[in-house]
Amino acid sequence: MQEEILTLARTLSGAGEDEETALALLCGAAEKAWTGRLREGVEPEECREAFLCAAALFAAAGLSASRGGRQFTAGDVSVTEPGGGKDAEALRREAERLMEPYVTAAEFRFRGVRG
Repeated sequence: MQEEILTLARTLSGAGEDEETALALLCGAAEKAWTGRLREGVEPEECREAFLCAAALFAAAGLSASRGGRQFTAGDVSVTEPGGGKDAEALRREAERLMEPYVTAAEFRFRGVRG
């Protein structure tokens, strides 16, 4: 599955040749992470399409977050935009949405009840 995840992540992230090694490592880590979160009795093959997409989205998010932000200067003013923060978070949310029916919750929190 890792090769399929890498192919999808390459497309989603627009990774260049210089980012290929990092993206491959991120894909492997994403595959292991999603496998570890699957509910008991659920195998990656049972949710293949969602699993491949979610792992690729997570890997692309990791690469996006690692990229430097854009910087531009106009006269005496320089503006630096953080690298990939919003884009990476959107990719992660989409991956979570795709895998929601197949995984345990990433975090569990109690909420206070007024009484």
